[in-house]
Amino acid sequence: MLVIVCYDVNTEDRAGRRRLRRVAKVCESTGQRVQKSVFECQVDLAQMEELERRLLDEIDVNTDCLRLYRMANTRGCEVRQHGAFRSTDFEGPLVL
Repeated sequence: MLVIVCYDVNTEDRAGRRRLRRVAKVCESTGQRVQKSVFECQVDLAQMEELERRLLDEIDVNTDCLRLYRMANTRGCEVRQHGAFRSTDFEGPLVL
């Protein structure tokens, strides 16, 4: 399944800037960045739960915001993109 992870970390202090870096590293280890605070992750249910747990360990729920969108059927999901970034098609053929 495709999971979209979006976050907004309060970076007004040094601790917030550290949290932001740690949240980004967790997301980078699982998916691909499509915008500064938005990641697309191709995972199964167990991996999604692990990702969510790891992210919740990093954020401050009193000042930060974390949203995970679960797209169970990616074939029925339409994504329109504009601009320079071109994402990886995880469902398409792998060309080396």
